[in-house]
Amino acid sequence: MWEFRSSSFWRAVFAEFYGTMFYVFIGLGASLKWVAGPVNVLNVALAFGLALATLVQAVGHVSGAHVNPAVTFAFLIGSQMSLFRAFCYIAAQLLGGVAGAGLLYGVTPPAIRGNMALNTLHPGVTVGQATTVEIFLTLQFVLCIFATYDERRNGRLGSVALAIGFSLTLGHLFGIYYTGAGMNPARSFAPAVLIRNFHNHWIYWVGPIIGGALGGIIYDFILFPRMRGLSERLSILKGARPADPEPQEATGEPIELKTQSL
Repeated sequence: MWEFRSSSFWRAVFAEFYGTMFYVFIGLGASLKWVAGPVNVLNVALAFGLALATLVQAVGHVSGAHVNPAVTFAFLIGSQMSLFRAFCYIAAQLLGGVAGAGLLYGVTPPAIRGNMALNTLHPGVTVGQATTVEIFLTLQFVLCIFATYDERRNGRLGSVALAIGFSLTLGHLFGIYYTGAGMNPARSFAPAVLIRNFHNHWIYWVGPIIGGALGGIIYDFILFPRMRGLSERLSILKGARPADPEPQEATGEPIELKTQSL
């Protein structure tokens, strides 16, 4: 496959590893309880949102800055990337998440490490309610990503990085009280591995994956459909090499660097 032999492809995979490591390290680090009392929800929400906004700005043009298996799965459902790329992205995200959680574990005092399990259900919230919350939180998040990354838009309003970061912040402000606001299987998987706590862990996979898929389907097939035939979609999923763009004459105008979903 051409992607396997492409250096830009492996740079993108590394960007997903690095990005998820950074995201988990910063986000979970801001979630630790150093003093008695409830978690500062605004602090946690802003930490995750600003971390992702920073990563979109830093590596969005390299890999798309998915940093989330649910986001990658949504792009796969929309036939915007190959199966091979999606598999490598998700593997890199999971490994990066574990690396970030491990680094945080190593620099955190033992008495504080047990607080890394942010994803816990609030007493009284059933698994069905928790799964539904995770679905809707991830749905709005992926919908925002698809809209801001869409290269078909004539113009974007404001900053792509901040729009995505604020969408994630919004999800945390609402969801922390219910489920801890997973919205990202890699972020939930990493601390579960470190502290060996997988109680109700399936919720943080099923909810975001379903929500991500629904967000991608709603945007790409209902709100702003991509007119692609079945053969074209299958070709993309198989990893067919895209046609080289035709050379354009230089106009002397500055070139805008656009975030690519890859």
